[in-house]
Amino acid sequence: MKKLLSFAAMATFSLHLNAAAPLFTPQQLEHVATIRDNAMQSPLAFDILTSLTTEVGPRLPGTANDKLAVKWAQDKFASLGFDKVWLEPANFPEWRRYSESGSILTPSLQPLHLTALGNSISTPKDGITAQVIKFETLEELIAAPDDIAKDKIVYINYRMNRDIDGNGYGPAVQARNSGAVEAAKKGAIGYMMRSVSTSHHRFAHTGGSHYKDGVTKIPTVAIANPDADQVARLIDLGKTVSVNINVQAESLGQGSGFNVIGQFNGTDSPEQYVLIGGHLDSWDLGTGALDDGAGVALSMAAAKFVSDVKRPKRSVRVVLFAAEELGLWGAKDYAAAHKADLNNIVAAAESDFGADVVYAFESNVSAQSLPIVREIAKQLAPLNIEYIGKNKAGGGPDLIPLKGAGSIPVFDLHQDGTDYFDYHHTADDTLDKVDPAKLQQNAAAYAIFAFMAADAPFAITGK
Repeated sequence: MKKLLSFAAMATFSLHLNAAAPLFTPQQLEHVATIRDNAMQSPLAFDILTSLTTEVGPRLPGTANDKLAVKWAQDKFASLGFDKVWLEPANFPEWRRYSESGSILTPSLQPLHLTALGNSISTPKDGITAQVIKFETLEELIAAPDDIAKDKIVYINYRMNRDIDGNGYGPAVQARNSGAVEAAKKGAIGYMMRSVSTSHHRFAHTGGSHYKDGVTKIPTVAIANPDADQVARLIDLGKTVSVNINVQAESLGQGSGFNVIGQFNGTDSPEQYVLIGGHLDSWDLGTGALDDGAGVALSMAAAKFVSDVKRPKRSVRVVLFAAEELGLWGAKDYAAAHKADLNNIVAAAESDFGADVVYAFESNVSAQSLPIVREIAKQLAPLNIEYIGKNKAGGGPDLIPLKGAGSIPVFDLHQDGTDYFDYHHTADDTLDKVDPAKLQQNAAAYAIFAFMAADAPFAITGK
């Protein structure tokens, strides 16, 4: 007589069967294929980006254009058929750039292409004129003797390297964040730095800078790379280099704006959601096409591609964060507002690295969620996207406050950033730098990721 299996043995056998069973049904995978095909044939993401950059343009937080962008986003979400569209308040320190100019005065008169760094104070009306003292790195400046730069303009010549993942940005941006503080400590009356950029064009790179209580505030600017080369060459020749910097800018205290949110509701557990998005604001020099109009457009389009084929079990939420450029302020307010329910996020990814192709996919999730991650990776492979199994994804800048407030599952859809810093934070960040076909590939990747994470047999969880 055949021996009957014990209850425990039967349960174990059942678990092994379930483990071997496909996580996604053939019908779900058909939906994935349809979503991928539709997205790769649709100009929707580029159309959305064209609308934003043409009808609104630059979107410095707190400006009239920033407010216009909020209205634009609400209307765009509504026209795309999102189930819910709403605003959540965001507060940030407001700053304005009015004018800026510069010149090399000695050893010969030459134009100096520069831009004020965000949060810079103004110079006097006629600017400031002084001799330049050069340091190769921020660390060299910090280690220099006190008063070495007394009544001079400090210049940091650190050159950013070019790489597919943009790994040179972090080291280079340290001089932008705190260079003016360290220069002022050494007695400087002004601060300038080589642009945090890989460009050979004569466009200077802006970005956020910071002052410190108790340290004298001095004007702070970045100079275009060709001009940076010129200044460095002159100093290396032993010449006494003096420059005039003229910046007219203003800090306006606390400003207010909104995170703009659109959601397609899930069929089974609508309170749980996949979060995708980008930041709606931009610097004022270009039209914010790469940073971060592309992220806005492709995430809106991706959610639409999902909804048009099949509503998943969980919701797909697109968050367009406010005031990222001034310090992740919209993201901080989103994290605070949702602190009690961040565990409803089953997957999160932000697109904020331009519009070149997605070349790799990486997660940062619990071990039990990895089988789902690997299934998503399989469906991204036809888009020439490689799976990185390290499980150490960062998720994007605006997800930093969310990760700090709770353990959420985050993902990176790594974009090719080889050329991104040629345009980032410059006047050259305009629509013509975006390849529509590459943007379509991005939108397709985000749509597949969002659908599969939202329709998975069980909710993905964080570490």
